[in-house]
Amino acid sequence: MANNPTYSEINARRQTELLRETLSELPAACYEFIRAIEPTTTALTRLAYARDLRLFFKFLGDEMKSFGGFTPDDWTYEQLSRLKPVDIDAFLDYLTLYYKEINISTASPEPDASQEVREIEITNAELGKQRKLSALRSFFKFLFKRGRVPSDVSALVEMPKRHEKPILRLEIDEVARVLDLAETGAALGSEHQKKYHERTGLRDLAMLTLFLGTGIRVSECVGLDISDLDFEINGFLVTRKGGNQAILYFPDEVAEVLKRYLAERVKQTPLPGHENALFLSLQNRRITTRAVENMVKKYALQAAPLKKRMSPHKLRSTFGTNLYRETGDIYLVADVLGHSDVNTTRKHYAAMSDERRRLAAKSVVLREEKKPEEAPEEEE
Repeated sequence: MANNPTYSEINARRQTELLRETLSELPAACYEFIRAIEPTTTALTRLAYARDLRLFFKFLGDEMKSFGGFTPDDWTYEQLSRLKPVDIDAFLDYLTLYYKEINISTASPEPDASQEVREIEITNAELGKQRKLSALRSFFKFLFKRGRVPSDVSALVEMPKRHEKPILRLEIDEVARVLDLAETGAALGSEHQKKYHERTGLRDLAMLTLFLGTGIRVSECVGLDISDLDFEINGFLVTRKGGNQAILYFPDEVAEVLKRYLAERVKQTPLPGHENALFLSLQNRRITTRAVENMVKKYALQAAPLKKRMSPHKLRSTFGTNLYRETGDIYLVADVLGHSDVNTTRKHYAAMSDERRRLAAKSVVLREEKKPEEAPEEEE
């Protein structure tokens, strides 16, 4: 009998299906590009590239007169050769603010339920523009290397400069408040919230403790199975970005909370296909990343009301900050956080390194400061 697919395997299949749907809306050149990068990328990365390319070609067809009304079949290599750096610059400007129509199903459960079209506003800051330009650069570089186009127009477009923001993290007292709130339910207002907390409080505490005690990613957290835990070594198996597996270790404080949660978890009856999921929703399905993000925001807003952008990733930054403060070892932090490039870690924690260097400078005294000589006492 075949083993049930893991969470990461199910996700990879879904991403592959979405990728195929997206490629059906793109020029043949995009399909050639995506196929070429398959050996070195994950399905999620290829899906992100395809979606960015789809947005680019939709922009050209909708907003640029030179290519108005173009369909995917119209984008031959000859037409792609007509593109200029100014077209990509216009796309980056468009990304600052644009509108997208989405279909929202009505409450009717019937298959032929009517659709409500709603227009939503989408904005991109420097990071979003950088990612989309990176996708275009990879695409046009590929076409140029394969001899499909005479030049790489994307290479002539400046990468948007990203303004680094300080790391948003919780301080020690704020961490304690978040965990206390999850454990006790204190400060929850309505009776409905308190009853909800009675059913989810221990689960929430276990997830928050994992984030703050191991630096796990939210995707890794929701993907955990009960069988991934090993209390003999105080560790668990995670599938990291890129599909590699690693064992993360947790302290006794995390182990104690997980054991308490598991004693309650075994009393739940999961839906078929979710039997081994560690964290379940109230619908007895594997919890979603969106639900975890909302949970973190709920507790963080009460514990640190001025830090309105708290998320699972910011709890991960909190763990990374605490680990770096305790060890001063940037390579250890990079390894535990699962960064493939230590420069990524160094970039995030450069400010802390600067603080340590300043402290070192203040700690070194070359010459004792001389006290002013006292004036001799006058004789009477």
